[in-house]
Amino acid sequence: MTTAGAAETPGALTEPAERAGRGWIASLCLANGAIWAGWYGPLQILLALQAAELAPPGVSKESVLAWVTGLGAVVSLLANPLFGALSDRTASRWGRRTPWIAAGVLGGGAALCLLAAARGVLAMAACWCLVQLCLNAAFAAITAAVPDRVPHLQRGAVGGWLGAAQFLGVAAGTGLASAAGGIAAGYAACAVFTVLGSLPYVVLHRDLKTGRGDRPPFAWRSFLAGFWISPRRHPDLGWAWLTRFLVNLGNAIALLYLLYYLRDALHRPRPQDGVLVLTAVNGVMLLTTVVIGGIWSDRTGRRKPFVLAAGVIMAVATALLAVWQTWAGALVAAALLGIGFGVFTSVDFALMTDVLPAAAHRGRDLGVINIANSLPQVAAPALAAPVVTYLGGYPVLYLVAAGVGLAGALLVRRIRSVA
Repeated sequence: MTTAGAAETPGALTEPAERAGRGWIASLCLANGAIWAGWYGPLQILLALQAAELAPPGVSKESVLAWVTGLGAVVSLLANPLFGALSDRTASRWGRRTPWIAAGVLGGGAALCLLAAARGVLAMAACWCLVQLCLNAAFAAITAAVPDRVPHLQRGAVGGWLGAAQFLGVAAGTGLASAAGGIAAGYAACAVFTVLGSLPYVVLHRDLKTGRGDRPPFAWRSFLAGFWISPRRHPDLGWAWLTRFLVNLGNAIALLYLLYYLRDALHRPRPQDGVLVLTAVNGVMLLTTVVIGGIWSDRTGRRKPFVLAAGVIMAVATALLAVWQTWAGALVAAALLGIGFGVFTSVDFALMTDVLPAAAHRGRDLGVINIANSLPQVAAPALAAPVVTYLGGYPVLYLVAAGVGLAGALLVRRIRSVA
């Protein structure tokens, strides 16, 4: 094990001053991408196929998928801030973040294998919830490692590289799920990739440590109360959270039924291949903007104009899916979504770390912020299913998604402490 970046308190509890090294950033990004592959191979392909196989008579595959993904998102909603807070309080010989990364990816890989063996809707839902529990433990720790180790004027760039890794992970998970040759094989492939991709960070880089004396005495009341961050005391964090939530909600609504959209609205003969193509187009365009957007934001010292412009582009792209229901329209929309979400991913991440209230509980606070990523997975099925079924189908669904995302982008202007 190397000693790169090793440090003791007070380094773990102060704002970082030295730039993060390339090796550390690369390993962190690889682990981040591996976790996203473990999530999105199932979300893009496998859960939809499994829902179609396991749906009981009289129950639609859309309803099964909505319930399973919704329950998993509830678990994600709770697990991310919980494990972030636990990592804040961890004082082990391996640091405070690394133990949760290692345990999370190992547990997530095992849970994906269990999911492959599910033979009923309840078993499928339980296993997916376990996947969400474990992978959120790892993701919460990885997210908190950035403000632990990266100074403010490097966070846009690091956020960009993490965003690139995220979408390469999404593409890898989608590709593995599509090419594996079956549902069980797809889950197994995603599990192996998730575990192996996280090893370099866990093995090669020592974590920052805190001593046991640096933690306040544990009390349930104060521990639970800490998960409420008052928007009155921290209004900029509140507006930043709402911006992220609404933009992600619009994106989640757009993506949830993508497989069914291609099959039922565009009548693609192999819709899973279509999902893979659209994901690739989206990823290529995202990779052209995600790092550049983050670096540009660092150099200008501005965040809000980038977030606003990105949100507008994403809203336009989502609206195209409503008014231009052809394969060409889907390709153009995927490209625009990639451009917009690339900039949004890197710059919004940097913006969030810039408005954190305190260094001592970065993991907990970022976990609360990450609710804005997972809560849309709960809300999106609840909104999307009745719209598709009763309120106008896919054209109305994508217009709603565009409006929600645009509202989120406009709210970023309410933030005062960040330019």
